[in-house]
Amino acid sequence: MRDVNSFYQGLKKVFVFTLFIILAIGYESVMAIGLTGYIAPEGRYFPSDHLYMGQKDNDASVAIQLEAYHEWGNGSSITFVPFARFDSNNNKRSHYDIRELNFLWVTESFETRLGVGKVFWGAMEFVHLVDIINQTDLVENIDGVEKLGQPMLNVSIPFQSMSLDFFVLPYFRERTFPGEEGRLRAPFVVDTNNAQYEDKAKQEHVDYATRLNITFDDFDVGLSFFNGTNRDPNLVQLMSSSGTDLLIPYYEQIRQAGIDLTGALGEWLLKLEAIYRWGSLAEFYAVVGGFEYTFIGFVLPNADLGMIVEYAHDQRGIDGMSLNQNDAMFGLRLVLNDQAGTEILTGFSYDRDTHSKLASVRMSRRIGDSVKLALEGWITADPPKDDVFLYYLRDDDFIGLEVTFYY
Repeated sequence: MRDVNSFYQGLKKVFVFTLFIILAIGYESVMAIGLTGYIAPEGRYFPSDHLYMGQKDNDASVAIQLEAYHEWGNGSSITFVPFARFDSNNNKRSHYDIRELNFLWVTESFETRLGVGKVFWGAMEFVHLVDIINQTDLVENIDGVEKLGQPMLNVSIPFQSMSLDFFVLPYFRERTFPGEEGRLRAPFVVDTNNAQYEDKAKQEHVDYATRLNITFDDFDVGLSFFNGTNRDPNLVQLMSSSGTDLLIPYYEQIRQAGIDLTGALGEWLLKLEAIYRWGSLAEFYAVVGGFEYTFIGFVLPNADLGMIVEYAHDQRGIDGMSLNQNDAMFGLRLVLNDQAGTEILTGFSYDRDTHSKLASVRMSRRIGDSVKLALEGWITADPPKDDVFLYYLRDDDFIGLEVTFYY
């Protein structure tokens, strides 16, 4: 709760600014604000008994998200997206967040976004190296795709075939971690209430970032630079006053240069991401590259089958805090292009150092216009002890079902 409370204290000025904007647009415009959202019950079944004290075997939760959006005639807009999840077992997974609360001001020469926002950088399917603006909401999903809202000032300047973005990030969001009752965690609980920082300003440290996006022919290239608090904490094992082992997050100051690239060549989509990061704890490079090839009209006339191949390398090896230090990843994406929007994505990764294996699957399909079913699965294959991350999760294979009701 410490992060949530301090976060909302830091957003007082943003709320005041947003309230002023809403009042400024007048009664008729307020009534024209579009409201959408969803309610999504979710259940997870773990076939194996839990490994660690305090954990529960199965889990049920419900997520609620609202989106309010209004756009003026010149393209300027205001967006508000609150999110909350209520979990039956894991008190750390019961949390709420403002995913977005920002005002976008559009002119002929540039765009300015002020408030809380979400920004995605990257090109790859399984590993996202350059994506560093938003903090990972790890209690939502272990794949790291879900992100917390980030307070920011973003100025975007478009050119003929490129765009240049500047970011000022005045407040840092700490990563979320499962609590003692949660599955998909290490044997030691992460103590988020006593996080440590390299910089004395802690969460109030002001970070900066910039990104140049260039488009030419069938290629998109992104060149990025970040200076600020590392979104990936270093977990330090300590013993509490009661004699219990804990993991303490430590957030260092880093600089990171990155490049991401996509190139479309017929049915081939080439992808690359690479970073060079330096700070007080480590200086290293990491790269992930691969391709996706689409078989159009696979079996059914409207169906497409995408074959995904990626390889990730991290210079730190198994001593780093990366799940993908020397991994080959393969995936199949089946899109039926039917009225129900049926999609199936399967993934398989193989660690060339530890020989551990991980498989995942996600299937989704709409029912009518307002209901969507999603089935998700995660399976490990007896990971060895030297693959610390997967070994800790060796009995956490699960099947999850989510039913989303849109309104």
